[in-house]
Amino acid sequence: MKQDIEQLWSNQSAEQWKRRKRELAAWIERPKPQIWQKKLLFFDDIEVDASIYPALMALKELHFKTEYSCAGVSILDEPEDHSLYAYVTLMEGPNTDQFVEYAMQRMGYRLLVTYEGLKHRYDLSSFYISQNRSFCYGLELCAKKFMAVKLAQ
Repeated sequence: MKQDIEQLWSNQSAEQWKRRKRELAAWIERPKPQIWQKKLLFFDDIEVDASIYPALMALKELHFKTEYSCAGVSILDEPEDHSLYAYVTLMEGPNTDQFVEYAMQRMGYRLLVTYEGLKHRYDLSSFYISQNRSFCYGLELCAKKFMAVKLAQ
């Protein structure tokens, strides 16, 4: 496979991909009232979604460089103005691929992972829109447990 082609690392089943497509179609069709504004916090002088902030802090403690991040949409906040899926971009570095493998084992099908060889980065995202908030929490938990494993070695 060429280095510049995005590589899918995670292993969702065909049925899970169909469910994802149905979920997206339903999301597009349903009303999207804004109940409140998305909460934002500053992370390294950049505004990020408050839901993903703890995960970004845990990844920072691991000395992982993150690029882009979003906590995804919720029917309770700005549904039109943000990414549909929660995601974090991790730049390649020492221990990054180990962490990605660890997160894939712990989060299972809920984690979508792609790798961009030319840009030397991993994109980690929620697989379903309905799991955006749990993705944020799960990623934080993975980072903290990965750190504990590394410290114990």
